[in-house]
Amino acid sequence: MSVKTFAAIDIGSFEQTMKIYELSGKNTMREIDCVSKRLNLGSDTYAKGKIGNEKMDELCETLKEFSKIMDTYKVNAYRAYGTSAIRETANTEILLDQIAQRTGIFVEVLSNSEQRFLDYKSIASRGESFRKIIEEKTAVVDVGGSSIQLSLFENDTLVSTQNLKLGVLRIRDMLRTINAGHTQVEELVDEMASAQLATYKKLYLKDREIHNLIIVDDYISPIAIKRSKNSDRQVVTSTDMCDKYLKMYRENNRMQLAQFFDIPEESVELVQISAILIRRIALLMGVEHIWAPGVTLCDGMVYEYAEQCKMLSGEHDFEKDIVACAANISKRYMGSKKRGETLEQITTTIFDSMKKIHGLGKRERLYLRIAAILHDCGKYISLMNIGESSYNIIMATEIIGLSHLEREIVANIVRFNHSKFEYQNSMSIGSLDREAYLVVAKLVAILRLANSLDRSHKQKFKGIKASVHEHELVLSVDTQEDITLESSFFAMYTDFFKEVFSITPVLKQKKHF
Repeated sequence: MSVKTFAAIDIGSFEQTMKIYELSGKNTMREIDCVSKRLNLGSDTYAKGKIGNEKMDELCETLKEFSKIMDTYKVNAYRAYGTSAIRETANTEILLDQIAQRTGIFVEVLSNSEQRFLDYKSIASRGESFRKIIEEKTAVVDVGGSSIQLSLFENDTLVSTQNLKLGVLRIRDMLRTINAGHTQVEELVDEMASAQLATYKKLYLKDREIHNLIIVDDYISPIAIKRSKNSDRQVVTSTDMCDKYLKMYRENNRMQLAQFFDIPEESVELVQISAILIRRIALLMGVEHIWAPGVTLCDGMVYEYAEQCKMLSGEHDFEKDIVACAANISKRYMGSKKRGETLEQITTTIFDSMKKIHGLGKRERLYLRIAAILHDCGKYISLMNIGESSYNIIMATEIIGLSHLEREIVANIVRFNHSKFEYQNSMSIGSLDREAYLVVAKLVAILRLANSLDRSHKQKFKGIKASVHEHELVLSVDTQEDITLESSFFAMYTDFFKEVFSITPVLKQKKHF
């Protein structure tokens, strides 16, 4: 039996945590150690714009200790991720280089959508409990130091996700700036949250009923789990837990609360803010139950690592959630669902037939699917500049599970489906490197070809088959309709496709007589 030891390091805004896991070949992940250090990086970032030298030194000392512990456990592999405090600091690259030089630990910075997706996977690591609860209409509230993420599920599928700048550290620092008194905190936080949540409800909840609320946070959840008889999960009524905690805040001072909850005094205010936010969201949605699974980002990190090593066969289809998220974005911008599905089917058929030629993988196939779904979202803004408008919409819209770079790849695929392709020596497409540029070029060539085959938007083909023969990509379409328009536009995109792949697309019509 193959056994691996994995370390997950979360460099959070308020606390740095390392969990050591043992993975076996039996779909088993077992946490064998957890160490953490409380270091408030977020206050530097959110108030000053960058992390100062003093906290930088403390962080490096903490990571050196983590490194020694990893050596003790003879860790096979590790992942170290920085979240909002490092992501939003002005000196991110300098910080990462210093950490690598001084500790030997290489830290990657997660975009918000990547971080929330890993948190989402951490919930999935609870197995049957997670699958059962999201079969109903469920919301996940992921409370962080910088912001909160609200995600909605229906029928085991993610239908929408939005980020709101209501993080507990950000709110606490704001309260300190305005010198809020102890008795004012609850009302002020409630007012801050209510304005943003009212807009969220109008745009995304509408008349949708939510039955369950899943909490992912480092504040309320640990207390709920600690005080629960069931160490695996805690289910309470929608308001009882938060109402009880907030009543205690009104009646006790910080020292008494720290002793009662068995937490440091500096965490008391953060727990209070988290409770206020969760209570407000629960009331807004009218949820029946709150589930606090007690998971952390580290649990999502090991879940993903185990998936990549094929030591875990997760039952939930996360790619389906990413695609569903894209479909909901398209719907928001009045995109054609039927045409999006047609382009998705044609593009993936072409992609799958050319695996040996394009050299791309499963992840690039996902980019193509998302680009096909979002191919016309820019029409919502402009019918004249669809490419640029689509690019701007995609770059301004979070797609959970995609990094900023991946979103930029998708945005450029959609952009150049409508606009003249810009070559690398003249292109102004953000931060794309050579590898990403080539991915864009290849997927643009495929999407343009697919787009030409449904130029009339009438879905004329009953079926399409693709096969490569020597230097030709033969597309056989099954239709009795007139495809003069499609054939003309198909011919227009042949040159670019041939330039990118060095094979010639050929269209063959199969008619029934």
